[in-house]
Amino acid sequence: MPAKRPRLDQLEMRGNFIQRHIGPNSRQTQEMLAELGLQDLEDIVGQVIPANILNHEPLKLTGTISERAVIKYLRKMRERNKVLVSMIGMGYYDTIMPAVIKRNVLENPGWYTAYTPYQAEVGQGRLEALLNFQQMIIDLTGMDIANASLLDEATAAAEAMTMSRRLAKSPSNTVLIDKDCHPQTIAVVQTRAGSLGYEVVVADPFDNLAQHDFFALILQYPGSSGEIRDLTEATAIAHGKQALVTVAADLLSLVLLKPPAAFDADIAVGSAQRFGMPMGYGGPHAAFFATRDEFKRSMPGRLIGVSKDSHGQIALRMALQTREQHIRRDKATSNICTSQVLLAVIAGFYAIYHGAEGLRMIAGRVHRYAQILAAGLVQSGHQVLSQCYFDTVLVSVPNRARRIAAQAADVNINLRIIDADTLGISLDETTTREHLRTLWKVFASPIAELPDIGALDATLNECISDMLLRDDAILQNPVFSLYHSETEMMRYMRRLARRDIALDRAMIPLGSCTMKLNAATEMQAISFYEFNAMHPFVPLYQAQGYQQLFAELEDMLCDLTGFDAFSLQPNAGSQGEYTGLLVIRKYHQVNGQGQRNICLIPASAHGTNPASASLAGLTVVVVACDAQGNVSVDDLRAKAELYQDTLAALMITYPSTHGVYEQAFREICDIVHQHGGQVYMDGANFNALVGLSRPGKIGADVAHLNLHKTFCIPHGGGGPGVGPIGVGAHLAPYLPDHPLVEGVNPAKGEHGTVGTVSAAPWGSASILTISWAYIAMMGATGLRRATLAAIMNANYIARRLAPHYPILYTDANGWVAHECIIDCHQFRKTANVTVEDIAKRLVDYGFHAPTVSFPVADTLMIEPTESENKTEIDRFCAALIAIRQEIQEIEDGLADSHNNVLHNAPHTHRLLLEEWTLPYSRQKAFFPDSHQHDDKYWPPVGRIDNVYGDRNVMCSCPTDWAEPLGGSAE
Repeated sequence: MPAKRPRLDQLEMRGNFIQRHIGPNSRQTQEMLAELGLQDLEDIVGQVIPANILNHEPLKLTGTISERAVIKYLRKMRERNKVLVSMIGMGYYDTIMPAVIKRNVLENPGWYTAYTPYQAEVGQGRLEALLNFQQMIIDLTGMDIANASLLDEATAAAEAMTMSRRLAKSPSNTVLIDKDCHPQTIAVVQTRAGSLGYEVVVADPFDNLAQHDFFALILQYPGSSGEIRDLTEATAIAHGKQALVTVAADLLSLVLLKPPAAFDADIAVGSAQRFGMPMGYGGPHAAFFATRDEFKRSMPGRLIGVSKDSHGQIALRMALQTREQHIRRDKATSNICTSQVLLAVIAGFYAIYHGAEGLRMIAGRVHRYAQILAAGLVQSGHQVLSQCYFDTVLVSVPNRARRIAAQAADVNINLRIIDADTLGISLDETTTREHLRTLWKVFASPIAELPDIGALDATLNECISDMLLRDDAILQNPVFSLYHSETEMMRYMRRLARRDIALDRAMIPLGSCTMKLNAATEMQAISFYEFNAMHPFVPLYQAQGYQQLFAELEDMLCDLTGFDAFSLQPNAGSQGEYTGLLVIRKYHQVNGQGQRNICLIPASAHGTNPASASLAGLTVVVVACDAQGNVSVDDLRAKAELYQDTLAALMITYPSTHGVYEQAFREICDIVHQHGGQVYMDGANFNALVGLSRPGKIGADVAHLNLHKTFCIPHGGGGPGVGPIGVGAHLAPYLPDHPLVEGVNPAKGEHGTVGTVSAAPWGSASILTISWAYIAMMGATGLRRATLAAIMNANYIARRLAPHYPILYTDANGWVAHECIIDCHQFRKTANVTVEDIAKRLVDYGFHAPTVSFPVADTLMIEPTESENKTEIDRFCAALIAIRQEIQEIEDGLADSHNNVLHNAPHTHRLLLEEWTLPYSRQKAFFPDSHQHDDKYWPPVGRIDNVYGDRNVMCSCPTDWAEPLGGSAE
């Protein structure tokens, strides 16, 4: 008989995105379910998920939308954005990303799917690119040391303020911020200072500064108005008061201007956005943070340092602050546990591609155009208020500012309205001669003759005095002069990418990090001009496509979580935590309960939780966990009763940090509510709830979601991220707003909001298209299936590994949630093998290690996600089982307890050049898995000496990468 023809719906299903996102196919799914003793994927619900958290109300999400339909829909959405030439400035400028960088980095999964380089041996490419970024910032700011980026300029300034408080000897409790700082920076600093109890004074630091007392002075250079001022006297006065000085600087201007260090500044911050990264309606962009060498151990964020490996060769690693929050918790200097890696990498490559001379040409051209524009305006009879400027001029237009701005918009140019009498005009590297002529027409009378650009250029005098121009060399490291041809640049970026393990090479089984597929279709819209070329402060009528995106995404997230409102402003998970706690504090204050300042946090919590609570001005009280890793309900109840008059909140991760569904979650929420507190749910593990449970319906009052985890925004090597918060209706009025854009919080009430937490109104807006596309293509059915597949994969791994490694935490029936923890502590005693040895040996098998020693020391936390199929999972399990056999050989005396494949891992190609003296074969060292023969990952360095790196902190580019490091860790 002829084969039965499939129905139309079956034919259409074969092209369904759900099947392409979820790794196991139907056959593999049945095999894995059989291993678990289940018949159907839905059987997982009854076995694993507590019945009292299940969501029985159907989701409102539409059915699955095809990939082609999603792109068509997003194209229509982008058409609602009206992109004008932006001359608004205020820290955001149009720029030109070199095509070689766009194609080979921004659109290359080898760069955007990598994770934070906690396993430095398999992150040497990203680490080198970040070290280049640090070197670029050091050169341009003149400071001694720079970190690997922060979230945005405004939050970097807030971090500088808190660092100043830790280090300054001034007894004052006041921050003085330059009134010529960008308004969004002032707003974010005010929010952060308010939660910490600091007073903020906004004033002119060049007028009677001596009359103020303060511990921190924050200056803008050039000012938001464009004016460049000599900072020498202000800095000297501040130091005389034992205060620290932060300079928020424009990076491109520093190519020409005297650097902050030359004024004796203590800290320099700013944005690297105009080094090749589109404005993207506010983000994401890499901020920079640089300081004095003596302050390096107090610097927030991540710092890339130079160390050496087991062969004495140069090797890079994250230094000092690698996982500070996990160590210091509520005593941490910052709650920032991430950075903007992908964007910092792009900025660094931008500087490498152009080199010092190319950057001088770009900066010089921008500045020259600004001078010509100003001269033409003066020639046309207008008063230019700016005297010393780089790229921004202020023009006096009495009572005509709005009218002229409207006329400029009619000819496709956005200007900045300072007040009714003043306009600001900022130029950038995309400015053309035609733009100048168009502007002159807007400002001139209809019959006026336009100025001649060539004639003005020939007669101009430099408006910046010699004493404010830099006279030192920049970007002298060889890396900034070797790759100016596209051929060499392309090859350099490829050389770096191949040194890393990203998702394009193998599974990254990091627990708590959700390294799932970042589908190509989801990524397409970030390259759409109408999404990425828009300034964040344009009039809302020009951004209707974005407003539609926000409204639809917020509706999707509300539907999935059961919350009533969302704020998209927090641009990292840590920012979401901080913002959610601010909202809770504001709620208590408005209700006359301002004394509530106790935040209960389980001992198992991610370290950013207590760090965020401390930054929000709350006092942390730790709640114990029981032997199964669950929150101790008895201890929680006792502490809730003890602090019933001052209890503000409980922070709880669900599913738990230990990777199980706690049965008592609803009871825990009830206890907190009965004693006057609010429940903050850390949504780091929301990947295990989507489509099954709604946090807002089971007791949570507020939760942040990691869109870079659950909703497919790529990790980008350690950033970007987005951490929006969802809240119940009673908290919605207090969600963040913004000083420059109306309508950011439509529920804003008479008591005001928590303020502004990120520089841009909707945070990292341009990458929200990724999460929108993922949800649209998966639909309610696909999202639920993805969650169940993730749980299935994790339990399959636990079942495969259980005969070889103890599984640390399970529920009463032996099930885990979406991740599992294997216990490795016993191997220290039985074989002299540490969990780090196992992690490094996995590199020889071609895998990135799981999360090491978190949340429990000497463990590996494994999360496969729904995107990995059975073949890859089996390969990973086989590697861990083989490593267990290698440990057994040591335990049985068949292998040396000090000189073995685990202690010597990872094995690099350098060993092939030496006489083989190891007590095991080359085959065992290099090719323990036969599947590697055709596509072997060769680790670029041996095991890195962390002690040496921390004792010999070096965070700038070596002049000769090939030269081995001397000295020792002793």
